[in-house]
Amino acid sequence: MKKKMMILGAGPLQVPAIRKAKELGYELILVDYDENAVGFALADVKLVVSTLDKEEVLQKALIYRPDVVLTSTSDGPVRTAAYVNERLGKKPDLSYEDSLCATVKSSMRDRLRARGVPIPEYYVVHSYEEFEDALRRLPGRRIVKPADNAGSRGVVLLEDGTKDRKAVYEYSRGNSRNGVVMVEEYMSGPEVSVEAMTVDGVTRVITITDKLTTPPPYFVEMGHCEPSCLEEETQEKIRALAVQAVEAIRLQNGPSHTEIKVTENGPKIVELAARLGGDYITSRLVPLSTGVDLVDGSVRLACGEKPDLTVRKNRGAAIRFVEGRPGVIRSITVDEAISRLPGLEEYVLYKKAGERVSETRSSNDRIGHVIATGRTAREAMERAEKALSFIQVRQK
Repeated sequence: MKKKMMILGAGPLQVPAIRKAKELGYELILVDYDENAVGFALADVKLVVSTLDKEEVLQKALIYRPDVVLTSTSDGPVRTAAYVNERLGKKPDLSYEDSLCATVKSSMRDRLRARGVPIPEYYVVHSYEEFEDALRRLPGRRIVKPADNAGSRGVVLLEDGTKDRKAVYEYSRGNSRNGVVMVEEYMSGPEVSVEAMTVDGVTRVITITDKLTTPPPYFVEMGHCEPSCLEEETQEKIRALAVQAVEAIRLQNGPSHTEIKVTENGPKIVELAARLGGDYITSRLVPLSTGVDLVDGSVRLACGEKPDLTVRKNRGAAIRFVEGRPGVIRSITVDEAISRLPGLEEYVLYKKAGERVSETRSSNDRIGHVIATGRTAREAMERAEKALSFIQVRQK
């Protein structure tokens, strides 16, 4: 009998895992709140259900009885998958309790602090009064962010001189699924992410990705490149910290994506996720740079197989996102010469003429992306930057 796999999420970033599962011969039960999600085209069973509704997903799982329940690049569904797997009696690769530490930032900070993992000073606030108290306790520059969300949604830098602090609190709280807000020490320094895979409790780092973000106050990720250009000694400290963090959340089997800031006091954890890296880091950059297919590895590992984590390449790979300004897109023109640029792997547009673009406050506000490769990470990023110049966005 054909085995069944339930995948939570059917959006563009989940499609590589969906395709891989299809290649492996699984009957696919896809779950997404968006009835028009692109991944549904590959579904054997299409379920229009929120991937955050763990009880409803469980009820569907009890009906369809999947052999495997997983998600790929989204944070919230990680805990739904853990919950459903536990209730179905499957041995969890990440328990539901531990999944909260990998998805809810307040729980994550508490677990990491208890395990002695380097993190910024932080306060968890449940009201505006507690927010003001946290600001008094933590002077200077602070990061305010939702305790439960991703994609830079609701993340903002708060300076001492900011007048409308309540607006900052309400903005962040409005983006928090559980209504809880974090106030954290601002960490300056280069930011990276660590792409890794844990097999039977042993974590192997595949590569380190350098990040490019918008200036304060919102810090939206606008580019990634790998391998990291940081000094090897610093990279060794980053690898060790990422493994320490993964061990703290007790992930037994599966991918992880750990964001780290290299501060003057050493590397510190920004956040970690028990899933593949989004923004096409894992699905495109990692295989282009290292030859390792972490999407394939994560799907096979969820099915009980051992993943192939052999590094076969040492090249540069980079992605740059297309940014607009607030207003309506009048036109997007792509010079046909872009296709002849050396190292260009792809360019993709998310929006079209007539659509409104907001200020870049989260990953949802980006207009498109380009991906390029090169002999080194720097060459790949230079090629991606050049490709951006061939895309003209005109706005009203």
